[in-house]
Amino acid sequence: MTKKNTDKEYLAPWEKAFDRILTPFDEFIHRQTTSGILLFICAIVAIYLANSQWSEIYQNFLNSKFTIGIPGFELSKTIHHWINDGLMALFFFVVGLELKREILVGELADPRQALLPIVAAIGGMVVPVAIYLSINPAGHNSDGWGIPMATDIAFALGTLALLGARIPKNLLMFLVALAIVDDLGAVLVIAVFYTENLNMLALLVAAIMIALLVTLNLGGIRSAGPYMFLGVILWIAMLKSGVHATLAGIFLAFTIPMKPKYDPARFLQQFSKLASMIQTAYRSETNIIKNDALRAHFQSLGEGIQLVQAPAQILEHKFHIPTAYFILPIFSLANAGIVIDASSLTSLVTNPISLGVAAGLIFGKLIGIAGFSWVVVKLGLASLPKGLNFNHIIGVAFMGGIGFTMSIFVAELAFANNAQDLLMAKTGILFASLLAGLLGFMWLFLSTKKT
Repeated sequence: MTKKNTDKEYLAPWEKAFDRILTPFDEFIHRQTTSGILLFICAIVAIYLANSQWSEIYQNFLNSKFTIGIPGFELSKTIHHWINDGLMALFFFVVGLELKREILVGELADPRQALLPIVAAIGGMVVPVAIYLSINPAGHNSDGWGIPMATDIAFALGTLALLGARIPKNLLMFLVALAIVDDLGAVLVIAVFYTENLNMLALLVAAIMIALLVTLNLGGIRSAGPYMFLGVILWIAMLKSGVHATLAGIFLAFTIPMKPKYDPARFLQQFSKLASMIQTAYRSETNIIKNDALRAHFQSLGEGIQLVQAPAQILEHKFHIPTAYFILPIFSLANAGIVIDASSLTSLVTNPISLGVAAGLIFGKLIGIAGFSWVVVKLGLASLPKGLNFNHIIGVAFMGGIGFTMSIFVAELAFANNAQDLLMAKTGILFASLLAGLLGFMWLFLSTKKT
């Protein structure tokens, strides 16, 4: 006679079946490579749609208007603008949370440790801009100078991760730190240089919202609700101000508290007391539905678990998956659809915009990241992370040329009123990103050994 298990697990009729379906998928989507793979797939789908019999339907859908609000106070934008101005604000919110974490407690917290990726990122921004402007020194073509500055962290990490055991963990950390500084540079460029005519009243409202958000932070408010409510108003004000609305996500992220209510030591003391109280309550009644004391103790435990984590940390965790696996793929679908024909492929090497973008991403990133890293190490101002050599840095420098998301985003701002120039810029971005990824992969594959 087998002993009956007293630790009951209550399962819905289909729960085990769903566990078998969802668990492998959950494990899969938590890999960094998944985001890059999804972006790549969506880019291929977008290019197919733009060059198929569905092209007109695809374009008409993106250009169709969607309105929210009430008469007298409403926002009416095309689907394309809602994606680029609305959904991408959430992407920038996650970027802001990552930036704040890295600056406070991550790879960028230690000045000496942070110097190498910061200098490498600066080189990876300055040299591509210089190359682009050398090809497009004047006129409206020069508006695209910010396009080759950016590195797509999802694509770059995804490509790097494909090398598996050949890549030291420190190289992944170096690339993450570099890409985050790169994102910060792109954000500053968008804020300062890619703005429309300014609406001073809307800017005043935005400034008031930021002041209120800072007040919530200093006042110890840790609930996400008030921050999100003010964040929506901030986004609307930024949308009306002429400064790009997605920057509201950055400002909001930097006001979210990074310190938890309880330190771990205090939580452990409270947890010990609650565990004893839970055991006492459980002995009196094992059914939690009937036992209000047991339910209250578990609720207190849940609240404590929330308070021992930093609000910014919780929000970054919650928004990471919807951003990486929903927002960015949708952005790719909406923006990567370029029309490919013989003339556009010929123009890739003759049009100054596509040539400047491609040269900036492929050669500019390589020279800037690897060159600036070499100089700062040779001067003794920084040292290579343990286990890395300059072959690793050169490989990452190639992969820094994978621009995609941020590059396309800046291109949309730079050439919003010129469809042909935008097409050339996107063609250059896609070609350069593909070639840079392949060169980086092959360089690291041939110059490293599997461990």
